Amino acid sequence: MQKIVIDEDGAGERIDKFLKEGFFLSEEITRGDIIRSIREGAIMVNEKAIKPSYILKEGDVVVIDIIKEKEELIPNTKIQLTLVYQNEDFLIINKQAGLQVHPSDSEKEATLVNALIVAFPEIKNINDGSQDSWMRPGIVHRLDKDTSGIMVVARNKKTFDELKRQFADREITKNYVALVYGNLENKTGIVDLPIARAASFKKQKIARGKTKGIARQAITEYSVLKRYAEFDFVEAIPKTGRMHQIRVHLASLEHPIVGDWKYRRKNIVQVDAVRRHLLHAQKLSFTLAGQQFDFIAELPEDFRGFLQGLDEKQI
Repeated sequence: MQKIVIDEDGAGERIDKFLKEGFFLSEEITRGDIIRSIREGAIMVNEKAIKPSYILKEGDVVVIDIIKEKEELIPNTKIQLTLVYQNEDFLIINKQAGLQVHPSDSEKEATLVNALIVAFPEIKNINDGSQDSWMRPGIVHRLDKDTSGIMVVARNKKTFDELKRQFADREITKNYVALVYGNLENKTGIVDLPIARAASFKKQKIARGKTKGIARQAITEYSVLKRYAEFDFVEAIPKTGRMHQIRVHLASLEHPIVGDWKYRRKNIVQVDAVRRHLLHAQKLSFTLAGQQFDFIAELPEDFRGFLQGLDEKQI
């Protein structure tokens, strides 16, 4: 059960839109789920039943008690896993671009989790018991579908809980590399700008201008690793873990990631040869049971090949 007290930002919104688009519910819960739950009395305002069209007022207390019916995970033997390392406690995977991490309402079987339960069935029931957590067994952090790179997956509940804690407490270091349009004014820097939903709810954005929902702190360190005539190859280290954080922060500097259609700038012509945003989770470092672990995931062929083409032009 979840309780939300409506502030001035939420006042004036339809309750079904507000709950779906304001960071309050799992990504797997659809607007249709919310509407059905309102009609069934699983979502109430001020202890009273309401309609999906109810307009929220400041001070309203929304109580949510949505429990989606658990489904069975579907094993998928066709997805190739690139295993970097494994021991009895965890796996290190180099996730390919284009692969969703876990099932959702729109994708039930073509995900990393569907492949993991084939090769490592022991993870199937490892979760934190939260809403729809059965869909994310062993998963302690995520990458966007089109972001490639390194991920750690827990193989037992003890490791799962410890890694979740470390991610929550920002004890785990993640290093990403990206290719951005143009040349950054400063070769090193820190972006310290909160992130909130855009008023259109079509994407996340920096919390300035017209936004909706809660603005959450977001900090990213960056440095230019190599400079090209029209691009910079940068390393980005997120100090917080917001959705699309690196993509949003680099776009806020007017240097969006090459191939990122969601956060592109109107004055930038996209590179036709790039089919996804060139963002790669390259390094992951953490300590477990007193032992330090450091892992590196090699750049995928599409990213590496594009950089090689740029290198050849500079010769």
